[in-house]
Amino acid sequence: MSETRTELTERQEEILRRVVQEYVTTGQPVGSKVLVERTGLRLSPSTVRNELAELESLGLLTHPHTSAGRVPTERGYRYYVDRLLEELEPRPGSFPLDLSAMRSEIEAALQATTEMLSQVTRLLALVSAPPLRAATVRHVEVLLLQPKVVMVVVITSTGAVTKRVFGFAEAVDEGLADWAREYLNEQLVGVQLGSRLLRQRLDDAGLSPLERRFLVVLRPTFTELVADEEQRLFVGGAAGLLDDVRDEELHAYRGLLELLEQRRALLDVIAEAFDPRRPFVRVGDELSHPALHDLALVGAAYGLAHKALGAVSLLGPLRMDYDKAIRSVRAAASELSRFSEEVFEGD
Repeated sequence: MSETRTELTERQEEILRRVVQEYVTTGQPVGSKVLVERTGLRLSPSTVRNELAELESLGLLTHPHTSAGRVPTERGYRYYVDRLLEELEPRPGSFPLDLSAMRSEIEAALQATTEMLSQVTRLLALVSAPPLRAATVRHVEVLLLQPKVVMVVVITSTGAVTKRVFGFAEAVDEGLADWAREYLNEQLVGVQLGSRLLRQRLDDAGLSPLERRFLVVLRPTFTELVADEEQRLFVGGAAGLLDDVRDEELHAYRGLLELLEQRRALLDVIAEAFDPRRPFVRVGDELSHPALHDLALVGAAYGLAHKALGAVSLLGPLRMDYDKAIRSVRAAASELSRFSEEVFEGD
């Protein structure tokens, strides 16, 4: 989280912004002469030099070794990012991804989003899937495989298909299986998996004892589906993660590569940073996991009008293009939100 922010003059803010942008672009320490020549600052090099020294004394810049140029510190990046978040446009921009071809397959949409996001930014893209309990039942099949064996198939609004097979001590009447299929489709289609309403409709007091006993056996198809759920994380750009990495950034990525094998840990990192109201950014030590202390996380929530379902995030070096990253996750999250409205509320 951001700490109490140092108050800068307008000129100091402008110089800090130019230093961050120049360093992100070149990867080289930024001196006063470079700032004046390349960025069009209408100040003398000596004035800029004095302001750079002041920004360094405030802990926002530092200079490596004996170089005359400065580079941003984590605190400097934090200040810069906070200004970006304060100056967001009212609406997200466009994102080069058409999800209409995905129909209602949300998993395909999530994977397509991660791939496009990583292509656009050259960073590691992470998209957390909606929790299964947020999905609704789309269709149920009750099939009599053998006289004593019944299979139940549940298709959810996310496109997920779950099958469960149940054995019975006695032969199951074919008419009972047909009734169960009709009842479950009539009563459960459009109902949220993790809801109290679903549990109530599986335990309807108005049913006959035979019907209720049969549904008690089939009930785990719906209730255990949610209980056993492990939230999924879609990753894009991992294959090319090291393509554009500078030598001094390699050590930061080694820990990340190991962490990619621990999806649960990455989901926890995203959950800690998550803000459903606006894009979120965590820089360096603001990320609790030790493997990420030399990296930055940029993300935005996506979901329905009344509920966030997941997050679209980017992980990359401290020296990332934060402006582009924020705009990208915000636009991608907006596209996923539109898609989610159709999938989850179109039943």
